[in-house]
Amino acid sequence: MSSLPLRPLPLAQTLRLGRPSAIWFKPALSVVASTLPPNLVLLALGRLDLALYTMAGALCALYAHDRPYAARARALALVVLGMTGGLAAALVAASLTSDPVVLVTVGALLAAVQKTVCEATRIGPPGNVIVAFVMSAALFVPQTLGQVPGHLALALGAGAWAWLIGMAPGLFRPHGPERRAVAAALRAVAAQVGGGAGASPTAAYAALHTARSALHTPGVRPDPTRRALAALLTEAETALTTPEADAAVLRAHADALRGSGPVPGAVVTAAEPPYPRPHRIPLTHLAPLAVRTALGCALAGYAALALGVGRPYWALVTAAALYQANVTRTWSRALQRVLGNLLGVLLFAALAPLTHLHPVVLVLCCAACIFGAEALIARNYWLGSVCVTPMALLITEFAHLQDPGRLMTQRVLDTLVGALTGFAAAVLVTNRRAGRHVEHALTAAEEARAHADRLLAQPVPTALVPARRALAVALIDLRATTDTALGEWWQRPLPEERVLRAEQVGHRTLTETARHVRAAHARVQAQNSGTTEAVRP
Repeated sequence: MSSLPLRPLPLAQTLRLGRPSAIWFKPALSVVASTLPPNLVLLALGRLDLALYTMAGALCALYAHDRPYAARARALALVVLGMTGGLAAALVAASLTSDPVVLVTVGALLAAVQKTVCEATRIGPPGNVIVAFVMSAALFVPQTLGQVPGHLALALGAGAWAWLIGMAPGLFRPHGPERRAVAAALRAVAAQVGGGAGASPTAAYAALHTARSALHTPGVRPDPTRRALAALLTEAETALTTPEADAAVLRAHADALRGSGPVPGAVVTAAEPPYPRPHRIPLTHLAPLAVRTALGCALAGYAALALGVGRPYWALVTAAALYQANVTRTWSRALQRVLGNLLGVLLFAALAPLTHLHPVVLVLCCAACIFGAEALIARNYWLGSVCVTPMALLITEFAHLQDPGRLMTQRVLDTLVGALTGFAAAVLVTNRRAGRHVEHALTAAEEARAHADRLLAQPVPTALVPARRALAVALIDLRATTDTALGEWWQRPLPEERVLRAEQVGHRTLTETARHVRAAHARVQAQNSGTTEAVRP
């Protein structure tokens, strides 16, 4: 079949600011608390030149803020180990050769591996960007093999401190992530019930799925708070199919979940059926993304070397930061990255005279930029990049002060080179499998809907709750897979009409199953009430 025509690339919506994250201050404060003490200690010891290694571990505090604390403990530990492993590979390569072409090649391959692992395990945000930033910089720091163990020890020590910082809020609000996820789900359902702008059933079910996943984290035992939160989600699911549902009540319940007070009124059930877990993304689905990353990073680094800019790892990490699920999203990220970096260079120009006054000012300005980056990046990537750029430039001065004009020139050139070559690689490496993935997701959704319909046809339907949730997960996956494929170039036409029909029929089935589940709960409550009346003296 013939390829689709090129789709228009977005511009205005790419730069539009969104709402701040509900917990924007948590990663911002965490990363400051994890990076500032080690840097001040190194400054006191006169070894601020070692800050690259402590920053590698300390930046792990950016991860897993949306996960329940039991899952966060495991995720943060794996991030620290993964960061240290990438740093080890970079330092060993730097100690064995100083050939920039070889180092760029190693950096591109490492970036591709890191991108693939982060996407397959869904570890993020910030995903692979932070790891690529640390790894690419370490590749071009002169090393000897004898120095590597000590530098890795610094990274592991700072990583352990970051782990403690990330876990500390659990002492005061142990169910905070679950409460936030449930509150977000209640607001999404309220938007759908109340006909809010941009509301959609798929968005509401996706939020419910995220909240259910948080409550059913493997290895976490149910407790009264989690059961009460699960009951709120059940009420929200019911509200999606109840004409008289009150969106204001859902919003009030969401607001009541702030803090650590009691969970607002919901009828708590004894236990819930097993909940379908999201599958890991198959590596075959990620192959085009891995090839794009390797090729784009390599081309960016080689181009920077050819231009004689002097810091090819900046071009490499720019390319590594671009790659999203499809070409259209990669274009958006490239535009955001370029705009943010150019504005960030101007911010660095304003900060440089201050940071050259005293090393303490340098460290504090770097911490302020880290805070600003994490506080703003949720509103739009380009806005966060305005602070990321001066942070990266200031870190290069930890070893010794440099000419600000030269640094800014190198950063601008490397940004442009990395963005252009990175996007070119995304266009050249086609992902013709995207349409096939849509077909698979479509088949899975149709099979899940047919299974639910068969249960509904039984005189006394059973196992409707797990079938209903499996159908909801299949519809969410179908929409996400279709959206990804629609932003990809050079592929077969997608079965968009069949997808739309499957979504419409699937949501009707979800509504019907919800009615049956609600009726079954009402019968159980009536029976329990009758039993209570019968035994009452």
